[in-house]
Amino acid sequence: MTKDFYEAIKNRRSIYAIGKEKVVPVSRVEDVVKQAVKYTPYAFNATSGRVVLLFDENHEELWSMTKETLREIVPLDNFAATEERINSFASGYGTVLFFEDQEVVAGLQEKMELYKDNFPIWSEQASGMLQYVVWTSLELEGLGASLQHYNPLIDDQVKQKWGIPSSWKLRAQMPFGNPESPAGEKEYQSLEERVKVFK
Repeated sequence: MTKDFYEAIKNRRSIYAIGKEKVVPVSRVEDVVKQAVKYTPYAFNATSGRVVLLFDENHEELWSMTKETLREIVPLDNFAATEERINSFASGYGTVLFFEDQEVVAGLQEKMELYKDNFPIWSEQASGMLQYVVWTSLELEGLGASLQHYNPLIDDQVKQKWGIPSSWKLRAQMPFGNPESPAGEKEYQSLEERVKVFK
């Protein structure tokens, strides 16, 4: 079990070449995401994390609206690269949208004045953990994914299209699908520069 855990951490990488082939059933993806949402820790058990799963035409609609939004702000001579990147996300078979419910955060700020300034920070930290748990879980299922941040550019459209509560703040988008090519080589900074141990 320990080996599997560390292998999953090691193998979780940004995979941009993804396909629509449903190598994992939609029901399994739903289960994996629900387990991640249920068991990812939050400060004071805040559970402010929210997730929306998009498949098929809903998934494609997200990336279509993202592309059209970017078309209005990216200079024309740079747009081909942007379009290619967005099309690569649309080529997958689903997207996970990560939100943080600001109503929950505000309620805790009101309830526990002493920690008021920390709750937004803890919310972001927990959201990062949730994103990582989902990402690693998808890797374990044989799916490739990457983490994107087109918020706040697409926030209003996303909320309108899928009836998202106004208190949900979009934090990230994770397109996923069957990996069509592996992640590139990666260099790692020396651990001696990043970890201090005192015995």
